[in-house]
Amino acid sequence: MVKIIGNIKPEDDYTHPLGPESNFNESVYFNFFDRSNNRGGFIRMGNRANEGYAEMTVIIFNSDGTAFFNYKKPEIDNNDGWDAGGAKVEIIVPGEEIRTTYEGSALFMEDPRDMKDPGKAFKSNPFRKIKLDLTHYGVGPLYGHVGEEGDGNDFARAHTEQHMRVAGTLSVEGEAGVMQINGHGLRDHSWGPRYWQSTPSYRWITGNFSDDLGMVLTVSSRGAGGLFHKGEELVRIKDLQLATEYEDGTSFHKKLTADITLEDGDQHQLVGEVKGFIPLRNRRSEQVTYIGEGMTEYTLDGTQVGYGLSEYLNQPGDDI
Repeated sequence: MVKIIGNIKPEDDYTHPLGPESNFNESVYFNFFDRSNNRGGFIRMGNRANEGYAEMTVIIFNSDGTAFFNYKKPEIDNNDGWDAGGAKVEIIVPGEEIRTTYEGSALFMEDPRDMKDPGKAFKSNPFRKIKLDLTHYGVGPLYGHVGEEGDGNDFARAHTEQHMRVAGTLSVEGEAGVMQINGHGLRDHSWGPRYWQSTPSYRWITGNFSDDLGMVLTVSSRGAGGLFHKGEELVRIKDLQLATEYEDGTSFHKKLTADITLEDGDQHQLVGEVKGFIPLRNRRSEQVTYIGEGMTEYTLDGTQVGYGLSEYLNQPGDDI
Protein backbone atom coordinates (compact mmCIF):
# COMPACT_ATOMS: atom_id res chain seq x y z
CA MET A 1 0.00 0.00 0.00
CA VAL A 2 1.19 3.48 -0.84
CA LYS A 3 2.04 5.76 2.07
CA ILE A 4 -0.32 8.76 2.35
CA ILE A 5 0.75 12.13 3.75
CA GLY A 6 -1.90 14.82 4.17
CA ASN A 7 -5.70 14.84 4.23
CA ILE A 8 -6.01 12.93 0.95
CA LYS A 9 -6.79 9.34 0.01
CA PRO A 10 -5.89 7.08 -2.95
CA GLU A 11 -9.39 7.49 -4.39
CA ASP A 12 -8.60 11.15 -4.96
CA ASP A 13 -6.72 9.93 -8.04
CA TYR A 14 -10.10 9.77 -9.79
CA THR A 15 -12.02 12.82 -10.97
CA HIS A 16 -14.24 14.68 -8.52
CA PRO A 17 -17.78 16.08 -8.75
CA LEU A 18 -17.85 19.10 -10.98
CA GLY A 19 -17.92 22.25 -8.87
CA PRO A 20 -20.19 25.24 -9.52
CA GLU A 21 -17.35 27.63 -10.36
CA SER A 22 -17.21 28.68 -14.00
CA ASN A 23 -13.44 28.11 -13.95
CA PHE A 24 -13.54 24.74 -12.17
CA ASN A 25 -10.53 22.78 -13.42
CA GLU A 26 -9.42 19.23 -12.70
CA SER A 27 -5.95 18.66 -14.07
CA VAL A 28 -3.40 15.88 -14.09
CA TYR A 29 0.25 16.24 -15.06
CA PHE A 30 2.94 13.59 -15.56
CA ASN A 31 6.56 14.30 -16.42
CA PHE A 32 9.03 11.60 -17.42
CA PHE A 33 12.74 11.34 -18.18
CA ASP A 34 14.73 8.45 -19.61
CA ARG A 35 18.44 9.03 -19.03
CA SER A 36 19.56 6.19 -21.33
CA ASN A 37 17.84 7.82 -24.32
CA ASN A 38 18.26 11.40 -23.06
CA ARG A 39 14.62 11.99 -23.81
CA GLY A 40 11.81 13.29 -21.64
CA GLY A 41 8.82 15.55 -21.40
CA PHE A 42 5.34 15.73 -19.96
CA ILE A 43 1.67 15.27 -20.67
CA ARG A 44 -1.00 17.41 -19.01
CA MET A 45 -4.79 17.41 -19.18
CA GLY A 46 -7.07 19.90 -17.48
CA ASN A 47 -10.83 19.49 -17.62
CA ARG A 48 -12.74 22.78 -17.72
CA ALA A 49 -16.16 21.22 -18.28
CA ASN A 50 -18.11 24.30 -17.14
CA GLU A 51 -16.33 26.23 -19.89
CA GLY A 52 -16.93 23.41 -22.39
CA TYR A 53 -13.37 22.34 -23.09
CA ALA A 54 -10.26 20.54 -21.86
CA GLU A 55 -6.66 21.75 -22.01
CA MET A 56 -4.25 19.15 -23.38
CA THR A 57 -0.50 19.66 -23.62
CA VAL A 58 2.16 17.20 -24.67
CA ILE A 59 5.89 17.94 -24.90
CA ILE A 60 8.75 15.60 -25.77
CA PHE A 61 12.31 16.89 -25.57
CA ASN A 62 14.78 15.09 -27.83
CA SER A 63 18.45 14.42 -27.17
CA ASP A 64 19.58 16.83 -29.92
CA GLY A 65 17.71 19.84 -28.53
CA THR A 66 14.70 19.54 -30.83
CA ALA A 67 11.22 19.02 -29.40
CA PHE A 68 7.71 17.84 -30.16
CA PHE A 69 4.83 19.95 -28.90
CA ASN A 70 1.09 20.19 -29.14
CA TYR A 71 -1.62 22.05 -27.30
CA LYS A 72 -5.31 21.46 -27.89
CA LYS A 73 -8.63 22.62 -26.43
CA PRO A 74 -11.01 19.76 -27.32
CA GLU A 75 -14.67 20.14 -26.42
CA ILE A 76 -15.95 18.29 -23.32
CA ASP A 77 -19.20 18.49 -21.36
CA ASN A 78 -18.40 16.48 -18.21
CA ASN A 79 -15.69 15.70 -15.68
CA ASP A 80 -16.04 11.92 -15.74
CA GLY A 81 -12.43 11.25 -16.78
CA TRP A 82 -9.49 12.50 -18.82
CA ASP A 83 -10.00 11.43 -22.43
CA ALA A 84 -9.83 14.15 -25.08
CA GLY A 85 -7.65 15.47 -27.89
CA GLY A 86 -5.91 12.13 -28.43
CA ALA A 87 -4.75 11.91 -24.80
CA LYS A 88 -6.09 9.60 -22.12
CA VAL A 89 -5.34 8.99 -18.44
CA GLU A 90 -6.37 5.67 -16.89
CA ILE A 91 -6.26 5.04 -13.13
CA ILE A 92 -5.25 1.37 -12.84
CA VAL A 93 -4.49 1.20 -9.11
CA PRO A 94 -5.20 4.43 -7.19
CA GLY A 95 -2.06 5.82 -5.64
CA GLU A 96 0.14 3.18 -7.27
CA GLU A 97 -0.28 2.73 -11.03
CA ILE A 98 -1.56 5.06 -13.75
CA ARG A 99 -1.41 4.81 -17.54
CA THR A 100 -1.10 7.83 -19.83
CA THR A 101 -1.35 7.73 -23.61
CA TYR A 102 -1.25 10.17 -26.49
CA GLU A 103 -1.77 9.34 -30.13
CA GLY A 104 -1.89 12.10 -32.68
CA SER A 105 0.16 14.84 -34.28
CA ALA A 106 2.77 17.06 -32.68
CA LEU A 107 4.66 20.08 -33.92
CA PHE A 108 8.32 19.27 -34.58
CA MET A 109 10.61 22.19 -33.80
CA GLU A 110 14.32 22.21 -34.48
CA ASP A 111 14.44 25.27 -32.24
CA PRO A 112 11.75 24.99 -29.54
CA ARG A 113 12.23 28.68 -28.72
CA ASP A 114 10.06 29.29 -31.78
CA MET A 115 7.15 28.81 -29.38
CA LYS A 116 7.73 32.30 -27.98
CA ASP A 117 5.54 33.27 -30.95
CA PRO A 118 2.98 30.43 -31.11
CA GLY A 119 1.26 31.63 -34.28
CA LYS A 120 4.52 31.77 -36.19
CA ALA A 121 5.72 28.48 -34.69
CA PHE A 122 2.65 26.56 -35.85
CA LYS A 123 2.91 28.00 -39.35
CA SER A 124 6.64 27.48 -39.87
CA ASN A 125 7.23 24.00 -38.41
CA PRO A 126 6.01 20.60 -39.62
CA PHE A 127 3.77 18.15 -37.77
CA ARG A 128 4.66 14.53 -37.17
CA LYS A 129 2.57 11.70 -35.81
CA ILE A 130 3.60 10.34 -32.43
CA LYS A 131 2.34 7.61 -30.14
CA LEU A 132 3.20 7.71 -26.46
CA ASP A 133 2.17 4.94 -24.05
CA LEU A 134 3.46 5.15 -20.48
CA THR A 135 2.73 3.51 -17.15
CA HIS A 136 3.64 5.42 -13.99
CA TYR A 137 4.34 3.50 -10.77
CA GLY A 138 4.41 5.20 -7.39
CA VAL A 139 7.83 4.97 -5.72
CA GLY A 140 7.30 7.61 -3.07
CA PRO A 141 4.51 8.66 -0.71
CA LEU A 142 1.37 10.24 -2.17
CA TYR A 143 1.13 13.64 -0.53
CA GLY A 144 -1.09 16.68 -0.71
CA HIS A 145 -4.01 18.59 0.74
CA VAL A 146 -7.68 19.29 0.18
CA GLY A 147 -8.67 22.85 1.05
CA GLU A 148 -12.04 24.27 1.98
CA GLU A 149 -14.51 25.63 -0.57
CA GLY A 150 -14.47 29.38 -0.68
CA ASP A 151 -10.95 29.64 0.72
CA GLY A 152 -10.02 32.14 -1.99
CA ASN A 153 -7.51 29.83 -3.67
CA ASP A 154 -8.01 30.13 -7.42
CA PHE A 155 -5.01 28.03 -8.40
CA ALA A 156 -4.79 24.76 -6.45
CA ARG A 157 -7.43 24.38 -3.75
CA ALA A 158 -6.88 20.62 -3.72
CA HIS A 159 -3.57 19.16 -4.81
CA THR A 160 -1.54 15.94 -4.75
CA GLU A 161 1.97 14.99 -5.92
CA GLN A 162 4.03 11.79 -6.07
CA HIS A 163 7.40 10.67 -7.40
CA MET A 164 7.08 7.91 -9.98
CA ARG A 165 8.95 5.26 -11.90
CA VAL A 166 7.97 5.28 -15.59
CA ALA A 167 8.00 2.57 -18.27
CA GLY A 168 6.50 2.48 -21.75
CA THR A 169 7.05 3.21 -25.42
CA LEU A 170 7.37 6.11 -27.83
CA SER A 171 6.85 5.89 -31.61
CA VAL A 172 7.63 8.84 -33.89
CA GLU A 173 6.78 9.20 -37.57
CA GLY A 174 10.01 8.99 -39.56
CA GLU A 175 11.95 7.18 -36.83
CA ALA A 176 12.64 3.49 -37.20
CA GLY A 177 11.29 1.16 -34.55
CA VAL A 178 9.72 1.80 -31.18
CA MET A 179 11.71 3.43 -28.40
CA GLN A 180 11.49 1.89 -24.95
CA ILE A 181 11.05 4.44 -22.17
CA ASN A 182 12.40 3.59 -18.71
CA GLY A 183 12.97 6.28 -16.16
CA HIS A 184 11.42 8.44 -13.49
CA GLY A 185 9.17 11.44 -13.11
CA LEU A 186 6.72 13.34 -10.98
CA ARG A 187 2.95 13.49 -11.17
CA ASP A 188 0.63 16.26 -10.06
CA HIS A 189 -3.15 16.36 -9.65
CA SER A 190 -5.28 19.36 -8.70
CA TRP A 191 -8.96 20.22 -8.69
CA GLY A 192 -11.02 23.29 -7.96
CA PRO A 193 -11.23 26.77 -9.51
CA ARG A 194 -8.12 27.75 -11.44
CA TYR A 195 -6.83 30.77 -13.28
CA TRP A 196 -3.14 30.64 -14.21
CA GLN A 197 -3.11 34.38 -13.65
CA SER A 198 -4.12 33.98 -9.97
CA THR A 199 -0.76 32.59 -8.83
CA PRO A 200 2.36 34.70 -8.29
CA SER A 201 5.51 34.13 -10.31
CA TYR A 202 7.29 30.98 -9.19
CA ARG A 203 10.09 28.48 -9.87
CA TRP A 204 9.02 24.83 -9.61
CA ILE A 205 11.99 22.46 -9.78
CA THR A 206 11.38 18.71 -9.78
CA GLY A 207 13.78 15.80 -10.24
CA ASN A 208 14.52 12.16 -9.50
CA PHE A 209 17.80 10.38 -8.88
CA SER A 210 16.47 6.85 -8.18
CA ASP A 211 13.39 5.06 -6.90
CA ASP A 212 14.33 6.26 -3.41
CA LEU A 213 15.50 9.81 -3.99
CA GLY A 214 13.74 12.78 -5.52
CA MET A 215 12.98 16.41 -4.77
CA VAL A 216 10.56 19.27 -5.36
CA LEU A 217 11.76 22.85 -4.83
CA THR A 218 9.51 25.90 -4.98
CA VAL A 219 10.44 29.57 -4.92
CA SER A 220 8.00 32.46 -5.28
CA SER A 221 7.39 35.96 -3.97
CA ARG A 222 5.67 34.24 -1.03
CA GLY A 223 8.83 32.39 -0.01
CA ALA A 224 10.82 29.24 -0.71
CA GLY A 225 10.42 25.61 0.32
CA GLY A 226 9.74 22.12 -0.89
CA LEU A 227 10.81 18.66 0.13
CA PHE A 228 13.07 15.71 -0.52
CA HIS A 229 11.66 12.23 -1.07
CA LYS A 230 14.01 9.78 0.66
CA GLY A 231 12.66 6.23 0.58
CA GLU A 232 9.28 6.22 2.33
CA GLU A 233 9.92 9.55 4.01
CA LEU A 234 9.41 13.15 2.95
CA VAL A 235 11.79 15.67 4.51
CA ARG A 236 10.81 19.31 4.30
CA ILE A 237 13.18 22.06 3.21
CA LYS A 238 13.98 24.56 5.95
CA ASP A 239 16.06 26.97 3.90
CA LEU A 240 16.55 27.35 0.15
CA GLN A 241 18.75 29.79 -1.74
CA LEU A 242 18.32 29.70 -5.53
CA ALA A 243 20.57 31.35 -8.13
CA THR A 244 19.68 31.23 -11.83
CA GLU A 245 21.58 31.95 -15.04
CA TYR A 246 19.55 33.08 -18.05
CA GLU A 247 20.18 33.14 -21.78
CA ASP A 248 21.44 36.57 -22.79
CA GLY A 249 18.68 39.13 -23.15
CA THR A 250 15.88 36.70 -22.23
CA SER A 251 14.01 35.23 -19.26
CA PHE A 252 14.91 31.71 -20.50
CA HIS A 253 16.72 29.90 -17.70
CA LYS A 254 19.73 27.78 -18.63
CA LYS A 255 21.40 26.90 -15.31
CA LEU A 256 20.45 26.94 -11.65
CA THR A 257 22.20 26.38 -8.34
CA ALA A 258 20.28 25.71 -5.14
CA ASP A 259 21.77 25.60 -1.64
CA ILE A 260 19.39 23.58 0.51
CA THR A 261 19.02 22.93 4.24
CA LEU A 262 16.51 20.27 5.31
CA GLU A 263 14.55 20.18 8.56
CA ASP A 264 16.61 17.18 9.71
CA GLY A 265 19.78 19.27 9.39
CA ASP A 266 21.08 17.73 6.16
CA GLN A 267 22.55 20.18 3.67
CA HIS A 268 22.67 19.71 -0.10
CA GLN A 269 23.74 21.61 -3.17
CA LEU A 270 21.82 21.06 -6.38
CA VAL A 271 23.16 22.19 -9.76
CA GLY A 272 20.85 22.00 -12.76
CA GLU A 273 21.71 22.42 -16.45
CA VAL A 274 18.84 22.82 -18.89
CA LYS A 275 19.20 20.39 -21.78
CA GLY A 276 15.97 21.25 -23.58
CA PHE A 277 13.85 24.38 -23.29
CA ILE A 278 10.50 25.60 -24.60
CA PRO A 279 8.77 28.91 -23.73
CA LEU A 280 4.99 28.71 -23.30
CA ARG A 281 2.29 31.18 -22.41
CA ASN A 282 -1.28 31.17 -21.12
CA ARG A 283 -3.57 34.00 -22.14
CA ARG A 284 -6.91 34.90 -20.56
CA SER A 285 -8.54 38.15 -21.69
CA GLU A 286 -5.71 40.70 -21.65
CA GLN A 287 -3.60 38.87 -19.06
CA VAL A 288 -0.66 36.76 -20.23
CA THR A 289 1.30 34.29 -18.10
CA TYR A 290 4.73 33.18 -19.36
CA ILE A 291 5.96 29.68 -18.53
CA GLY A 292 9.45 28.40 -19.34
CA GLU A 293 9.77 24.59 -19.35
CA GLY A 294 13.26 23.12 -19.10
CA MET A 295 14.31 19.47 -19.30
CA THR A 296 17.07 19.57 -16.73
CA GLU A 297 20.03 17.41 -15.73
CA TYR A 298 20.77 17.72 -12.02
CA THR A 299 23.90 17.00 -10.03
CA LEU A 300 23.32 16.59 -6.28
CA ASP A 301 26.28 17.25 -3.99
CA GLY A 302 28.68 16.87 -6.89
CA THR A 303 28.09 13.13 -7.28
CA GLN A 304 24.52 11.95 -7.93
CA VAL A 305 23.01 12.67 -11.35
CA GLY A 306 19.29 12.87 -11.97
CA TYR A 307 16.74 14.38 -14.33
CA GLY A 308 13.57 16.37 -14.09
CA LEU A 309 11.75 19.49 -15.11
CA SER A 310 12.41 23.08 -14.06
CA GLU A 311 9.40 25.33 -14.63
CA TYR A 312 9.74 29.10 -14.36
CA LEU A 313 6.39 30.91 -14.37
CA ASN A 314 6.40 34.68 -14.73
CA GLN A 315 3.52 37.11 -14.34
CA PRO A 316 4.22 40.52 -15.92
CA GLY A 317 5.33 43.00 -13.29
CA ASP A 318 5.69 40.34 -10.58
CA ASP A 319 9.31 39.94 -9.52
CA ILE A 320 10.62 37.17 -7.28
